[in-house]
Amino acid sequence: MTTIQMPTISYPFPSGLNQHVHEAQQHVVSWVTSYGLITTETAHQRFEKARFAWLAARAFPDAALHELCIIADFNTWLFILDDQCDEATVGRKADFLRSMMAGLMDILHHNRLVTPETGGAMSAALSSIWERMRAISSPSWRLRFIRSMDDYFTSCIWEAENREAGITPSIADYVHMRPYTGALLADIEAIEIIEKIYLSREVAEQPLVQRMIQACNNIVCWSNDLFSCTKEVRQGDVHNLVLVLQHARQCSLQEAINEAARMHNEEVAIFIALEKLLPLKGAETDYELLRFVSVLRSWITGNYDWSVKDTGRYGIAVGDVVAA
Repeated sequence: MTTIQMPTISYPFPSGLNQHVHEAQQHVVSWVTSYGLITTETAHQRFEKARFAWLAARAFPDAALHELCIIADFNTWLFILDDQCDEATVGRKADFLRSMMAGLMDILHHNRLVTPETGGAMSAALSSIWERMRAISSPSWRLRFIRSMDDYFTSCIWEAENREAGITPSIADYVHMRPYTGALLADIEAIEIIEKIYLSREVAEQPLVQRMIQACNNIVCWSNDLFSCTKEVRQGDVHNLVLVLQHARQCSLQEAINEAARMHNEEVAIFIALEKLLPLKGAETDYELLRFVSVLRSWITGNYDWSVKDTGRYGIAVGDVVAA
């Protein structure tokens, strides 16, 4: 048995929490039950302990209740799907996942309305989310969101193919694919419809803004890898920055954790530096850009706060000494 110490990480950003968090949590519990996503009492207890709505409430602190419930449902759905993709048998069947995800993409492309009886629980739940997202979005936003979901599904299949072949990805390959496997790019696209922040494509696609999005994504995903690495060691899953580093460098788990924390902290420093260089022009567009960056900050602190304070999903916090 190996004893490790989780490094301390921190952010110079304020923490926020949406005022509708309790209502959103009640909604999510009712929603997953109504769609048959949770079928046993044990699963129900584990689900309530995870408190997925609290992550959405921390990441989108100013969203109205209706919008908060949509994004809470979406992120809950992602966590349930992610658990299915990581599961020992399904997570090693790339062809099965490819077929399943083609069906999910068909819902997004063709706006199919699915019920649990006609298409199964996961498809019906996505159909419900997509119907509500379409009602508050533009055609151009829907295209961008569909593209981000296609990237996410493709990355899930990539992980399954690695598991089937017994492949541990290289550091470069993992770092390249991790932004997609975390599905955070879909959540960042959702900022527009959930927080009602409208960036022009000219502003959104500026290299500096795109690098801030990348840094936010890396920070959230890599901190998640730190929190979940001991769980994934026990599960035998190698798709974790810590475990990829350990394999590539043939180092101890503690050394790999320390390196992952260093990489994470470097991305935090990059985000802070780029924020000081935002292309503000003294125009009304500045307000929207600052609001957008504020939500990126909320995702960084919100993911951390949810992981160490709110959820029972990981059972580990920074500074902990644990057995792995």
